[in-house]
Amino acid sequence: MFGQDRDQTRQVFIQAWQKHLNNQPLEPLEEMIVTIVSQHPEYQPLLTNEDKALGAEYLPENGETNPFLHMGMHIAIHEQLSTDRPVGIAGIFQQLVMLIGDAHHAEHQVMDCLGEMLWQAQREQKMPDEQSYLACLKKRLSQSR
Repeated sequence: MFGQDRDQTRQVFIQAWQKHLNNQPLEPLEEMIVTIVSQHPEYQPLLTNEDKALGAEYLPENGETNPFLHMGMHIAIHEQLSTDRPVGIAGIFQQLVMLIGDAHHAEHQVMDCLGEMLWQAQREQKMPDEQSYLACLKKRLSQSR
């Protein structure tokens, strides 16, 4: 989907948002990005300032959230839901949406579990564990009831 270069990845977001603002036709991935950016008005000014967007550093130890990582995780979740991979995620997500009442907020619940799974995999230098991911989502689901 994106290159390995941080600036190339960020440029995809910047260009999609710019095309949207200029009422230009969008590719399917750009449409998804615009939908996600539209749900995050706090990130929109950043995407209209290319120099700031490309040069920004986001340090978790300073309590900063990386908006590109955040939006990228939304994209990953959309892709997982469209393919139901890991198997069962789409059904769990629909239940979360019904309980929470908002798909975007439900995505944030999924994002917490996705981030945890990725962090564990990186820490242990292993492939991400889809079963632990699903278990985390099921736990979130039971806590939301």
